[in-house]
Amino acid sequence: MENMTPANGLAAIETEGLTRRFGKLVAVDGVDLRVDSGQFFGFLGPNGAGKSTMIKMLTGLLEPTAGRIRILQLDFEANAVAVKSQIGVVPEGLALFDRLTPSEYLNFAGRMYGLDPQTASQRAEELLEFMQLADHRKSLVADLSHGMKKKLAMAAAVIHAPKVLFLDEPFEGIDAIAAGSLKAMLQRMIARGATIFLTSHVLEIVERLCSHVAIIHRGKLVAQGSLEELRAGVVAHRAADVGETQAAGDKLTLEQIFLDIVGGSRGTGEELSWLG
Repeated sequence: MENMTPANGLAAIETEGLTRRFGKLVAVDGVDLRVDSGQFFGFLGPNGAGKSTMIKMLTGLLEPTAGRIRILQLDFEANAVAVKSQIGVVPEGLALFDRLTPSEYLNFAGRMYGLDPQTASQRAEELLEFMQLADHRKSLVADLSHGMKKKLAMAAAVIHAPKVLFLDEPFEGIDAIAAGSLKAMLQRMIARGATIFLTSHVLEIVERLCSHVAIIHRGKLVAQGSLEELRAGVVAHRAADVGETQAAGDKLTLEQIFLDIVGGSRGTGEELSWLG
């Protein structure tokens, strides 16, 4: 994993007291988050912790109940159109237009982001080739496999060269070869100063790609910082609690950090009797 230094020290994403309620359920509870420009940022949490709700609010798909969001130094509520023109999103549900072809969909996405017809068409063709969708350019989106739809959604999210890219489980259903190409593309975007906000349940991917991580649990942000900062915090907590010391050179994995912070080790002694 490469630890990338923020491009300019400015925040690309900031939230203050961000909250979302669904009736009596508080899905996101007073989250204060900061993601610096140029970071590859991993956003983690157990199922139902509030990750997708958080992304929906950060991208304008869901209105917060309370709190503020700033993207690229702009207040989202006051500058929604300006913000949306500079971000890309691969959402949980993909939200593609099934009756268009991949070529038509990418051209539509490019025009919606303000690209001229020639530029939109050129980038659409390049993306179809890069995503290994060129042979399916005239198929209907409805007829594509899940992995192909995921790649198409990724293509649409980057066609306008966004400054901030939000990815919700981007590698789910994508084959290893395509995933390798996508990871290389994302690293090139980071090298050019873009900011990437990634959620994934595959912690090995997050550990390999991301320089900074935040963890949400039951709607609350319970950890935030670089991987080294989180690792050091867990080691210090363990040492204080049970006198453990971390052997020299023996680094905790992100999975171990995650389980320690969210209490995932509880109940590991329980068994299902009917499974012997």
